[in-house]
Order: sequence, then structure tokens, then C-alpha cells
Amino acid sequence: MKPYVICLMHASLDGRTHPSRWRPKGAGTDWFEKIHDELGGDAWVIGRVTGSEFAKGEPYPETPNQKFPRENWFARRDARTHGVVLDAHGKIGWGRSDIGGDPIVVVLTETVPDSHLAGLRGEGVSYIFAGRSEIDLVLMLDILNRELGVKRLLVEGGGVANGAFLRAGLIDEFNLILSPAIDGARGAPFVFDSTEADSDKRAPLAAMTLEATRDLGGGVLLLRYLIQNDATRR
Repeated sequence: MKPYVICLMHASLDGRTHPSRWRPKGAGTDWFEKIHDELGGDAWVIGRVTGSEFAKGEPYPETPNQKFPRENWFARRDARTHGVVLDAHGKIGWGRSDIGGDPIVVVLTETVPDSHLAGLRGEGVSYIFAGRSEIDLVLMLDILNRELGVKRLLVEGGGVANGAFLRAGLIDEFNLILSPAIDGARGAPFVFDSTEADSDKRAPLAAMTLEATRDLGGGVLLLRYLIQNDATRR
């Protein structure tokens, strides 16, 4: 069963997501964690680039004599919330097993080396396989629901990861914290983005309904949109 998927992001008025670049500074930047907690997800997911910002370790050393089956492996199943990170080719050396107390679950493809699996196991980092060489997001959602009981998933960036979920027609709800600030310059990531290979692909959005608008104070708004996807265009 597919979890209910909510994309939560915090952006400037021009849709950029690095608050350190915004002017004026500090506009509503303390709201993300509060809204994250209010939404009450069973798990949250981020992409590799965002995940790397939380990593404390180095790439795992080669272990030529160790072989592992390409099967899902869980260090913990009993957590209230899991932190899921898309890392298709096993680039992140974690040096930790949780983010903010939420156990890490890495989403891999079958092309990752055995040395990476050994490193993850050694640090108590859970992992699942969701594709041969590219991550299949539909398969990933099915595994998270079946193996960890995830019924409500928060998608929280970066822009490429958000865009992949959007183009796959998997986002049910979009919550945008909109701050009274502007980036106004080149180079900052957007709320939704794509790789060069996916630059011509469009999301199968059939309709977006503004369900609620909430004034958070100081000119900061929370916009909640319900999304209807066109299944025939996925």
C-alpha cells in the first residue's frame, strides 16, 4: 500500500531554499521543524546531497572478502520515526546511525559495492534496495510500508528529490512555508528541480487545491495544497 506522501518545504518568495542567502536575513527560518512535527510523519525522506550535509564519516574502506546478498537489512524496526535517505550508488559514509534521534534508512540500488554494505552494517545504518541501477520510488514506498509500517511520509528535499517524487505522480499534498524574503541571485536550489536527463519531463498534475492558508506571523505563510495526479500520464 502506498503511504500518504506530503512534500514539506520552506522557501523564499522566489522559490529558493537556502535561507543563508535570503534577504532580509532570518525571515521565518525557525518554522520548518515545528511544522514537520505537526505533520506527524512515520518517516521523512531526503536526497543524497541533502543527506550528505548530515553525514559525519568518510567513504567506507574496501572489504574485498566480504559479500552480502542484495536484501533489505534493518538495524531497527521499532522506531517511531525513520529518516530515509536516497543514496542510489552508496556515496555517503555516515559516521552516525540516526539524524535527530530518527534511525537512518538508506535507499540503495543493487550496484553498490559490498564494502558499502559492510560499512552501513558496522554503523548500524539500515538499508533497502529499490532498483537495479536507478531508484524506483514506487518500489521504495511499498518496501517502507510493508517492512516498517510507514503510512505517512514527509518528502523534504532537496529539489531534485522533490522533483522526482512530483514527476512520478507520488505527492498527495504540498505544504509550503513561504517567507517574506528573496534570494534574487543565480545558483541556489529550487523547491522542485530535476537532473539534466529529466529536464523535459513534466509532472502529471491534474489539479492542485488550496486546502488551507495559515498566517505564522511576521509575514510568514503556510500554504497547504492537495494534489490530484493524473494516473494515465505517469
